[in-house]
Amino acid sequence: MQKSQTLFFIALLPPLEIQDYANQIKQHFALHYASRHAQKSPPHITLQPPFEWSDQNLPVLEVCLQEFASSQNPIPITLSGYGAFVPRVIYINVVRSPELLALQANLMTHLANQLGIVDKVSQTRPFAPHMTVAFKDLTRQNFRSAWSEFEKGELYFEFTANNLTLLRHDGKQWNVKAEFPLASGDR
Repeated sequence: MQKSQTLFFIALLPPLEIQDYANQIKQHFALHYASRHAQKSPPHITLQPPFEWSDQNLPVLEVCLQEFASSQNPIPITLSGYGAFVPRVIYINVVRSPELLALQANLMTHLANQLGIVDKVSQTRPFAPHMTVAFKDLTRQNFRSAWSEFEKGELYFEFTANNLTLLRHDGKQWNVKAEFPLASGDR
């Protein structure tokens, strides 16, 4: 009998007021550019792209993430303006800080070493932190129109990421499964 495999990914979620702001932008894309796919997950910065994991082994994954998170300090995050992966993705730009790059690299190494979770694509290109607001169902024509609207758009937020978040796909959308507090730094 085959074990049930579910899709998961690991991310940093901004505070609720920033999530609300990003969700308003996603709603704008849904209404004006017929791009709704980004609404299937909470606003987030992906650290570990989606991977399959057995529901039966979920406690093993959660213990591994708890151990990792407890050894990492909360990190400052800056969101500044918009960016794009031509021709289909528009995102809120996440400033590449040494702390964020180190957290992501350390998490990928930890998951590979402890659980054998490896994202082949991530190994072939540098980490590009971002918070997607439109993708997949954004047509090339709508991308051009939307990008001309958002390219020079101003946006600026700063926050401290205090948790790693495990998200689980339910077959329709991504939901928060668990949060793992990052160490306070003074332990």
